[in-house]
Amino acid sequence: MYASTAEKGVTKVSSTPSPSSGVPDELQRRLGVSDAVLIGLGSMIGAGIFASLSPAARAAGSGLLLGLALAAVVAYCNATSSARLAARYPASGGTYVYGRERLGEFWGYLAGWSFVVGKTASCAAMALTVGTYIWPGQTHAVAVAAVVALTAVNYAGVQKSALLTRVIVAVVLAVLAAVVVACLTSGAVDAARLNIGSDAAFGGVLQAAGLLFFAFAGYARIATLGEEVRDPVRTIPRAIPVALGLTLVVYTAVAVSVLLVLGSDGLAATGAPLTDAARAAGAAWLVPAVRIGAAVAALGSLLALILGVSRTTLAMARDHHLPHALASVHPRFKVPHRAELLVGAVVATVAATADVRGAIGFSSFGVLAYYAVANASAWTLSPAEGRPARIIPAVGLAGCLVLAFALPVSSVISGAVVLAVGAAAYAVSRASFRSPPA
Repeated sequence: MYASTAEKGVTKVSSTPSPSSGVPDELQRRLGVSDAVLIGLGSMIGAGIFASLSPAARAAGSGLLLGLALAAVVAYCNATSSARLAARYPASGGTYVYGRERLGEFWGYLAGWSFVVGKTASCAAMALTVGTYIWPGQTHAVAVAAVVALTAVNYAGVQKSALLTRVIVAVVLAVLAAVVVACLTSGAVDAARLNIGSDAAFGGVLQAAGLLFFAFAGYARIATLGEEVRDPVRTIPRAIPVALGLTLVVYTAVAVSVLLVLGSDGLAATGAPLTDAARAAGAAWLVPAVRIGAAVAALGSLLALILGVSRTTLAMARDHHLPHALASVHPRFKVPHRAELLVGAVVATVAATADVRGAIGFSSFGVLAYYAVANASAWTLSPAEGRPARIIPAVGLAGCLVLAFALPVSSVISGAVVLAVGAAAYAVSRASFRSPPA
């Protein structure tokens, strides 16, 4: 087992090769701030706008915007904690690395487990969303094809992934902007629909925030690419808040616009809120573009999710928490090719058999557990290590736990079972695996 470098008083994480070592398992630092921001945007914008607004409205009613604000606060705390930790430990793996270095091996493992399992389910959900919008009669077949195609893109090198993400984000933002303008300039707008009524119960607002938080979680992909960004000490803390801030602006504009024409009841009743909002605004000509935008957004999320899950798998394999063969980096493309192929195969299998609603619910609990570990890790930083104000990781940790247990009961139970299985697997692994002599 690799020894924790926190015990040796150095900042370099144990599972990350030295930039100057020349070993074949290095990843190349190719990404700048704009690429990192776009990867974060590509993974965030899509899930919230096209999948989370309606169930959040059903939970919160007219308190939907309160849920969005609460989700944004928790996401900001998580983003700040993640940024400070990523600058301190610029390695592939994200909170898996942070938890291991700051809290101990078990907590890092549990975070990595939550991320890999939960986000694998998210990958399947996004793939199924692509199939639903592109060819409803062949949802599963299209989903599998999307997974295979994007796995090939990632396999060919992260630069190609960043370029494709740039195109996807541009298309999705153009579609969303058209919907916002169409809604705000239509005669169907009623400002009274933004009023908060008695239907906005506290528990419902919390549940809506938990569902909407799922849409903000894409900034984790920036942290998991810590070994592939240039000057990570500066790039990651800059990229994460920028990506989160831009996403919040987009989400708020779209949520307000849709509420103005549909109201909370109409939003809760629809399965496709943006297409219904376009129709209500008298812009039926926008519906085909919205459908294409939804499919493209889901592709962008899927692209970034596969990228992030494979990097966390790489980091866990380096530490023997997953088969060590998965730690291999392709000598030409400089990507964790075996991890990417395994993730692609698993996601394709789930996408061929699973239900999208179950996949999304299963994922949410794991995402919040992952960020709870990140905030707890950030709490242990010293001021010299770039610790944020204490209130930020404290609010982030408490917020993650509250929102996780405010989710629907089925999501809480399944998520808790998955964490328990992961903890049991860790205990078995520790009992059977013995570190070689130093």
